[in-house]
Amino acid sequence: MKIPNRIQPLVDDGLVDDVLQRLKSGKEADVYTVLCGGKIQCAKVYKEASQRSFKQAVQYQEGRKVRNTRNARAMQKGSKFGRKQQEETWQTAEVEALFRLANAGVRVPQPYMCIDGVLLMELVTDADGAVAPRLSDVTLDEESAIADFNTMIRNIVRMLCAGLVHGDLSEFNVLLDAQGPVIIDLPQAVDAAANNHAESMFERDVNNITEYYGQFAPQLLKTRYAKEIWALYEDGKLTPETVLTGLFVEEEHDVDMDSLMDEIITAEDEYYDRQRAAKERDQEYE
Repeated sequence: MKIPNRIQPLVDDGLVDDVLQRLKSGKEADVYTVLCGGKIQCAKVYKEASQRSFKQAVQYQEGRKVRNTRNARAMQKGSKFGRKQQEETWQTAEVEALFRLANAGVRVPQPYMCIDGVLLMELVTDADGAVAPRLSDVTLDEESAIADFNTMIRNIVRMLCAGLVHGDLSEFNVLLDAQGPVIIDLPQAVDAAANNHAESMFERDVNNITEYYGQFAPQLLKTRYAKEIWALYEDGKLTPETVLTGLFVEEEHDVDMDSLMDEIITAEDEYYDRQRAAKERDQEYE
């Protein structure tokens, strides 16, 4: 096939021998199979921000650290240079997340390098060597669904223990190879401790996965892993080996209405006292 413009420099530099086919066109990137040194790999070509349909990028970037203060200031100002740096930060976030998660034992594609918006990484294949299907494209029996769901939950726990939340996890960004599910698409991964939206994103991730596998094993729909795992994480009790139950009971608190009303009245009195004091000061200067 014709070599895409973004991959051509890698071909010129001898990093890619040939482009075999386009696997998919996603909301933030196009993905191709490429030949590198006689081995088939995957090339993810990130789209420019103006072409990318992924929404709420600012929400996902909250809490990400930019090491270079000049770059950080440029990104805040929104200059042309700043926008370029922001794009590079968005792209390298996936590379960093993949390396971190692979080291933590999470099943993700092995990354190799990212150059000028093109990420070269392992091609995930099925037992026959063909490109592994997305989870959304397979049908599972109940036993397989339960086994793969438990594997996914364990990988999600390892991910959180590594300090990351996927942020967009569903059956559409999980591949199924011969050993089970493999998590993909991580440019929007967020810092679990630094992002104020991390908890809600985590719950959505877990609930999406639960609903998918629940189609084949309805008993999974009764589990509450999202709440259980996050509570353990907040208490500092979560480890990759933590035994989970899938159960969670919300704490109930009785509201002391008298005390609440007293606090409201006190706050109102203090507000009006400040207003009167400010008015009196203004009159003194007139």
